Amino acid sequence: MNKIIEKNISGKKVLGFFIVTNLVYAFMLMVTIPKTMAFSNGLKLLDMMPTGYDFNYVNKLFSTLGENGRETYLTNQIPVDMIYPLLFGISYCLLMAYFLKKINKLKSPFSYLCLLPILAAIADYLENLGIIKMLTSYPNYTETTVTIASMFSVIKSISTSIYFITLLVILILLGIKSLKKTSSTI
Repeated sequence: MNKIIEKNISGKKVLGFFIVTNLVYAFMLMVTIPKTMAFSNGLKLLDMMPTGYDFNYVNKLFSTLGENGRETYLTNQIPVDMIYPLLFGISYCLLMAYFLKKINKLKSPFSYLCLLPILAAIADYLENLGIIKMLTSYPNYTETTVTIASMFSVIKSISTSIYFITLLVILILLGIKSLKKTSSTI
């Protein structure tokens, strides 16, 4: 895995993946999520609930969405959200590796931090599969399906949060390293 990462952490590749990933994310935030939420009467979509949800919430949301809203969720939001996790996993894995290399920590146990966005992506896919199962079987989905999908929503949000906190710490360390380097050359 490290060899694949090291081959792909040139600044241009990392920046390219980062831009494409965030364009897709922006498209979801500005187009597919609002289009779906237009049917939700203010209720949050399942993939936007970092602390999870329960059977009653899913029933209330899907009932409120109605047939058109559920169809929009399934045919507009979910397809884009099946592209995004792959881009997120690759982009943010490479971004972490790029900055770890800058602080000379890529060839250390810190390299495992690059797996956090991949874990988040896997959890996102499993969450999406659960949402698809619930949308296509509405109103006949089970509490177990809701619980499992919700669990993956929580795993996705925890791993994503840990990732961004860690990235922030690494960027601070990189800033300190740069300041020390600058002050030693003056």
